[in-house]
Amino acid sequence: MTLISPQPLQKAVRKARAALVAGDAITDLSELFHALGDPTRLKIVLALSAGELCVADLAEAIGMSESAVSHQLRLLRTLRLIRAQKSGKQVYYQLDDDHVGDLLSIGKHHIAELSR
Repeated sequence: MTLISPQPLQKAVRKARAALVAGDAITDLSELFHALGDPTRLKIVLALSAGELCVADLAEAIGMSESAVSHQLRLLRTLRLIRAQKSGKQVYYQLDDDHVGDLLSIGKHHIAELSR
């Protein structure tokens, strides 16, 4: 059995601690992944990655009621994963920024690699 000397282990622990996020950021990051961990919310975000949509179009695209979609949109907006823009009487939703699309793209790429 080979023992690891304490000095390299301490360096590894320092690197691991440096990778952690501080304060409220850990809670925010956890909430982000929790939100994307829900299949309904993930479907909504994936649909919006193709472009902006209104509630009716989103509901049709993912096969859910407008009421159920609206409920999930509120949470996604609160977490700043999506944003809304009003055009006349209609409200259109889109991803909040490119980072959300990047998360989805990386996740889809990772899943594709796992299935090979």
